[in-house]
Amino acid sequence: MAEIESILKQYGDKLDDAFDERKIPKIKRTQEYKVFRNEMIGRRITFYESLCNSTEKILTVQPKDPEKLNDAIQTVHLNITPQGASSFATFLSLAVTLLAIIFGIVLFVFGKLGLGMALLVMGLILVALLMIGPLTKIPIYIADRWRMKASNQMVLCILYVMMFMRHTSNLEHAIQFAANHLRAPLALDLRKVLWDVETGKFSTIKEALDRYILTWRKTAPDFVQSFHLIISSLYEPNNDRRMTLLDKSLEVMLDGTYERMLHFTHDLRNPIQLLHMLGVVLPILGLVIFPLVGSLLGGSGTVKMIILFVLYNICLPIVVFLLGLKILSKRPTGYSTDAVLSKEARKRMQNIQLPFGISMSPLWIASGFMIAFVIIGTMPLILHAVNPSLDFSLSPNVPLPFFDYKDNLGGPCQPDRTCFGPFGVGATLLGLLIPLSLGLGIGWYYTRRTKKLMVLKKETMALEKEFSAALFQLGNRIGDGVPAEAAFGAVAKAMRGSNASRFFNMVHANVVSRGMKLEDAIFEPEHGALRSYPSRMIASSMKILVESAKKGPQIVARTLMGISAYLTKIHRVNERLKDLMADITSSMKSQIMFLTPIIAGIVVGIGVMIVTIMGGLQNITTVDAASGENDLGVGSITALVDLFRADKLIPSYFFQLIVGIYVVQVVVILSFLVSGVEFGPDKVIEQSTIGKNLKSTLLFYFLVTLIAVGLLSVLVVIVMSGFT
Repeated sequence: MAEIESILKQYGDKLDDAFDERKIPKIKRTQEYKVFRNEMIGRRITFYESLCNSTEKILTVQPKDPEKLNDAIQTVHLNITPQGASSFATFLSLAVTLLAIIFGIVLFVFGKLGLGMALLVMGLILVALLMIGPLTKIPIYIADRWRMKASNQMVLCILYVMMFMRHTSNLEHAIQFAANHLRAPLALDLRKVLWDVETGKFSTIKEALDRYILTWRKTAPDFVQSFHLIISSLYEPNNDRRMTLLDKSLEVMLDGTYERMLHFTHDLRNPIQLLHMLGVVLPILGLVIFPLVGSLLGGSGTVKMIILFVLYNICLPIVVFLLGLKILSKRPTGYSTDAVLSKEARKRMQNIQLPFGISMSPLWIASGFMIAFVIIGTMPLILHAVNPSLDFSLSPNVPLPFFDYKDNLGGPCQPDRTCFGPFGVGATLLGLLIPLSLGLGIGWYYTRRTKKLMVLKKETMALEKEFSAALFQLGNRIGDGVPAEAAFGAVAKAMRGSNASRFFNMVHANVVSRGMKLEDAIFEPEHGALRSYPSRMIASSMKILVESAKKGPQIVARTLMGISAYLTKIHRVNERLKDLMADITSSMKSQIMFLTPIIAGIVVGIGVMIVTIMGGLQNITTVDAASGENDLGVGSITALVDLFRADKLIPSYFFQLIVGIYVVQVVVILSFLVSGVEFGPDKVIEQSTIGKNLKSTLLFYFLVTLIAVGLLSVLVVIVMSGFT
């Protein structure tokens, strides 16, 4: 007994010495993890981390709900604390509040603190205080976006794990296979699971996976249940029973996806209507009466213009965007297809190929187009700066100046006076080119950037639709004893004219003509068939074919037929989801394409009419006040003149500019929402949707505004001719 204790003590001391924490090379492990984490979360989030950690040292604030913040931080792997997020929000809010107070004091000292500037300062303070809550929840917003991207890959994740485990019952290798064929963030989550095992945080892959899937127990219970079934298959000695459990895991995932998407579409109508009313209808209709109400409130027109810009081009877009993110965060698990393309290949497809091998980014062309149109749109400002008295009338009978710069008394601008404007219809119409250039320029950039990628995506999606039938035939041929290399050519002949036939022909030609091995014929970067159809699903299916081929033709046949059945189920559920979303997405598209530009264009026309009539009334009342010939009396006329002074009005030129920029912002946000609801977080489809909607909507808005301003200007001429 004493000898045993002596041996245990001897080797126990050696183990303690070997695993002394002070002797473990922590620096290397920390650096490796830092590289891994930076690759996972990106530079923008690490910058946010540094801000939170820095402000926490200066000012420590306890959040109201630290547990919820901590869950979000753990989900996105942020290197901050809940106190750091709350401290950053509070510090930023206090800094903006202090700057606003200092700005107000400076204006008061120099005698410039009027009613309008006081309202602006109070508004900045109020906005700063109200932003503490949303800024504190930044980790929650990041986590919601992270979960939405990850949940859109869950069906494929279960499919990849299950496909691999059908022929090799090894959970760690299956997780590695899924991580290699998925995209971030779910792929990075799976790599983190493997990383936790490699670094010794968990002793087995099962423990690490159990800990990870617990984070989805509330938001994606089907994903958790499917993984539990997959894990259960590891302990099943009967092979048929093991296959049944694997099949059941995908069935649970698909059924849960369909059911939760059904509830999501039913609950989506009210939030979408609320978003449209708060983000489009009410704000734009409120602009109709803003020129009149603004003149009644007093204050300078410049201050009112700044307030209107801050409200409509900064605050409202942020509110609408946050509402859209909230809607998308409730979107359940979906299904998406993405391409396996390197950064270099993606860049080549996005750029414009010029002669002599020159490649140019479409950003340069779009920027040049926008700059040219912006210069034309700002000509009223440029020409006024060169010659303040330059102007001409659009109507021979009624004074309707093209630029219409005015002094305080409503007279034409003179070089020795302070002038305000431009209020003219011509200047307003020229100013329309600025939002039009933004819409067409950004829209063309996105559509041109994604044009080839969308063509490739459509071809790949068409191949994926046919791929289940092609795999079934391929499995049958291999099961009949035909070698895999020859089976590709036989199936290609049987499915002549289809995308699957072209893909299989490429594989067969590489094997026969180039003498490649089957794996190289599919995956070789220069000549492999996957180069023309870079689908992750097809790549993973072919990878499993190559791996299972090492175990015999019967294993290959059963594996391919199983994959064919899974792809058929996924395609069926995907089509059901599209049917469920059809009504919602069509309604949202009509809001973007028709309602928003029509309402905004008419509002600009009415606003221009009101401002033009008010300016004309100022001219009339000024003349009457000078002659004293009016039934209202000189005092009433003087008050009316003061009410319609040019320095108190928002120039029509800047009014339409604010509305036009807001239309561009709303179209981008609603297009992002439509793409997210219909397809999930797919960057290529998202940019293509934004580009197409911007071009068509802004062009339609330009035409509606042009017609509205033209027709209402004729009405102004008729009205003003009655007073002269």
